[in-house]
Amino acid sequence: MNYQTYSHNRNYGCRLTEFIYEGHRMVALENEKLRVTIVADKGTDIYEFLYKPRDVDFMWRTWVGLRERSHFLSSSPRAAGPHNDTYEGGWQELFPNCGNRSLHQGAEIGQHGEVLLLPWRYAITRDEPDEIEVRFEVRTIRTPFHLTKTVSLRRNESVLRIRERVTNQSGQSVDFTWGHHPAFGWPFIDENCRVDVPPCRIRTYLEYSPANSRLQPEQESDWPMAAGHNGQTVDLSHIPGPDAAAQDMVFLQGLSDGWYAITNTALRVGFAMRYPAELFKQLWYWQVYRGGQDYPWWGATYNIALEPCATLPVLERAVERGEALQLGAGESRELELLAIAYEGKERVGQVSTDGEVEGE
Repeated sequence: MNYQTYSHNRNYGCRLTEFIYEGHRMVALENEKLRVTIVADKGTDIYEFLYKPRDVDFMWRTWVGLRERSHFLSSSPRAAGPHNDTYEGGWQELFPNCGNRSLHQGAEIGQHGEVLLLPWRYAITRDEPDEIEVRFEVRTIRTPFHLTKTVSLRRNESVLRIRERVTNQSGQSVDFTWGHHPAFGWPFIDENCRVDVPPCRIRTYLEYSPANSRLQPEQESDWPMAAGHNGQTVDLSHIPGPDAAAQDMVFLQGLSDGWYAITNTALRVGFAMRYPAELFKQLWYWQVYRGGQDYPWWGATYNIALEPCATLPVLERAVERGEALQLGAGESRELELLAIAYEGKERVGQVSTDGEVEGE
């Protein structure tokens, strides 16, 4: 029986909502299991990744929050750019620079690149009860790139699909690096959480080791055990509580496959990502357990981020190391990511290319 002849303006199946929040254009993609809210006017940041059956939003939110930017005036310009002043948490795209400020090919690019601060245009390219799809696009300003990002949800699936394409629209070869920066926080992240990744090596560097790090700098070891201070061993697959009062930055290298999973073993709910390891050769593992002192964290934040990135920081140094990506005039490169919510598991042994999370 056909109860109605139209499917637009619906409140069932896959649906889209466009709205303004704190002066930003927002697009929410929703189905029976997920609600994913994207900030179109700020980098296509994923502000919310809500697993509806358990009312768990995996994304961390900073104390700064998402604020109206039209009236924002900084007290003084930051040499690294305005990212930290406007960082609401959630999931950013890092392009064409990952890490602190870079100066390369005459272009000074601030912390984590250009696209996370730019408004993106978008069009709804599919709007059916069984599947929704939104296509975002942006052109960078200090570099000659055009990016498109297509985000989709299918009915009754807890998998967000992201397809991207970057094109060099200039008349010469241009270097870049690329990454994604999803940050996860309480109440999803707590001392009951574990992190699963494929076999890899842990690497720490002195310049990315803050004074209150738990780990010895300039070390390399097999995942998940790392050398801590005073001779202790630290299991990086287990998340400590806020009483750790520490912050750490490690780089996971030599991953045999492109996936990771974070599981709250008490809630038995988790978030997984599938990404192209041949492109994102580094998995940055940022951890702040109420140990980020002074600006910008002020000892108030408890979060982690697992960030697939093409290189170590920053672009100009990636070029020096021979790690940077490059596109010739008119060339393009594409990628696909899957972001997955799951439940009923305590540890994960694999995330398949179709988004199936395998574990126990």
